[in-house]
Amino acid sequence: MKRLPFVFVTLVFSGCNSAPKPEKAKVPVSTTAPKVEYFHVDAATAGAVHGRVSFAGKKPVRKKIDVSEDPMCAKMHAAGLYDESVVVNPNGTLANVFVYVKQGLEGKTFEPSKEPVVIDQKGCRFAPRVFGIQTGQPLNVVNSDPVTHNIHPLAQVNRAWNQSQDPQTEPLKRRFLQREVMIRVKCNIHSWMRAWIGAVEHPYFAVSAQPDGSFELPNLPPGDYTIEAWHEVYGVQEQKITVKPSGKEDVSFTFKGE
Repeated sequence: MKRLPFVFVTLVFSGCNSAPKPEKAKVPVSTTAPKVEYFHVDAATAGAVHGRVSFAGKKPVRKKIDVSEDPMCAKMHAAGLYDESVVVNPNGTLANVFVYVKQGLEGKTFEPSKEPVVIDQKGCRFAPRVFGIQTGQPLNVVNSDPVTHNIHPLAQVNRAWNQSQDPQTEPLKRRFLQREVMIRVKCNIHSWMRAWIGAVEHPYFAVSAQPDGSFELPNLPPGDYTIEAWHEVYGVQEQKITVKPSGKEDVSFTFKGE
């Protein structure tokens, strides 16, 4: 009898004694995002911060802007367009100061507002000049002018973007997802157009108003806070306050010119 080759026997023997490996149990992968627990303010104990931003010193003369590079802008401002970096109200208060809660809300997550904040390109300038937005809140960019504009937020923390917008087109829709105070905005077509955006993770922000320099931070839970006031020329100031249950705190800031 002939012997089978050793290799063949080995293969047959090995094949007869091999068993299929058991399959590993598949672990189900969840596609559902974890639910976020939002903080809800108790209306029965919520307080508020009211205040005013004053200006001290010599009121600066607002400079006239040369808009002759765009005939349509020049036509819209036959009487002149003036710089808005410093706007002192008739009562001696300062407009366009961004005021917000800088510290004191740690550990609380607030649901972003679904109401869009709107910035308009109107009269060859951004309106408003300074505004706040909650992280995750919609931003609608509108062009009400008969000329093409460009909006270019120079974000450092958030994603920067740069978008031209023709007249009367649909609003551009954007969001800022991270806290950033402040984001400078420019128009690459019209060099004089400027705006500033304060993006914070809660709803406690305001801009000092024209014509009285006032601001308000309502529905604030009781606690200890640091309130910051920011101005594009005069920098920042801070104050520490305590808001008692159902309390109303007055906060005043004064920025000094030359």
